[in-house]
Amino acid sequence: MAFTDSQRMFPETRLRRMRRNDFSRRLMRETQLTTDSLIYPMFVLEGHQEREAIASMPGIERLSVDLLVAEVKHLYQLGIPAVALFPVTPNSAKSELAEEAFNPNGLAQRAVRAIKDAVPEMGVITDVALDPFTTHGQDGIIDQDGYVLNDRTVDTLVKQALSHAEAGADVVAPSDMMDGRIGDIRVALEEDRFVNTRIMAYSAKYASAYYGPFRDAVGSSANLGKADKKTYQMDPANSDEALHEVAMDLAEGADMVMIKPGMPYLDIVRRIKDEFRAPTFVYQVSGEYAMHKAAVANGWLDDNAVMVEALTAMKRAGADGILTYYAKQYAEWINA
Repeated sequence: MAFTDSQRMFPETRLRRMRRNDFSRRLMRETQLTTDSLIYPMFVLEGHQEREAIASMPGIERLSVDLLVAEVKHLYQLGIPAVALFPVTPNSAKSELAEEAFNPNGLAQRAVRAIKDAVPEMGVITDVALDPFTTHGQDGIIDQDGYVLNDRTVDTLVKQALSHAEAGADVVAPSDMMDGRIGDIRVALEEDRFVNTRIMAYSAKYASAYYGPFRDAVGSSANLGKADKKTYQMDPANSDEALHEVAMDLAEGADMVMIKPGMPYLDIVRRIKDEFRAPTFVYQVSGEYAMHKAAVANGWLDDNAVMVEALTAMKRAGADGILTYYAKQYAEWINA
């Protein structure tokens, strides 16, 4: 008998019976949220003993490599399995062609080596994109009209990904949305014998209005100015297109796929998980975190309750893992 043909009726069936007590609610809980599912995004800056608060992201800081390593040790003890690194590049190191992106002694590369030396079991994910390194704030190399050149950009992304793998990154995560970059990066990793370096593809990254605080955090907002990224990031109105993006990235060698942002796009997460059954991740982005924190600061929402509900919703939608600025707070809360 199909579920829709069920003859369960009131009062023989009272669905509230199983909601009556904590023990029975726990026993029938369909979605389990643990630290195993959480990845903590971290912002790293130059210097020593440097710590900068991010005004639009309460509780989140930019950290120099030494303080970053100390924080990663704490995160590892809390049970968080992986961190995602985002470098804050000084303006003096930015250029039209983003050469700093593949500098073997660049900030991201040094941070990877420091973390793997101190906490070798912590998973380290690196962002493969050029916007932190370009003077114009776009995720690629542009022509005279400001249009991002796909194939020229991919050439640089391959160099960047290889530099991260050489530094010891466990996962490279291309977030640029250029066509064909997953295949080229996979070939380069194989040729250089980085056969176990995983690729987390930002396959369905939407041209969202929720990214503002992140761009402030990495210092690309001023460079981007009034420009946008609609010629390469996805239209928020589209759903079928996301399936094509994911199919291509998996065919090119992605080990995991990513949907970004999170809560406004959980229908996309569900469709992708149902269609492909591949490891599927979602990014609860800076704007989602910031709006929750703003409501909490005004006394309108309960911080931990909203955190758990939002993260659980992402798991329920089909996400295997979640990049979230709440990862540390959640881990500390359940370990208290």
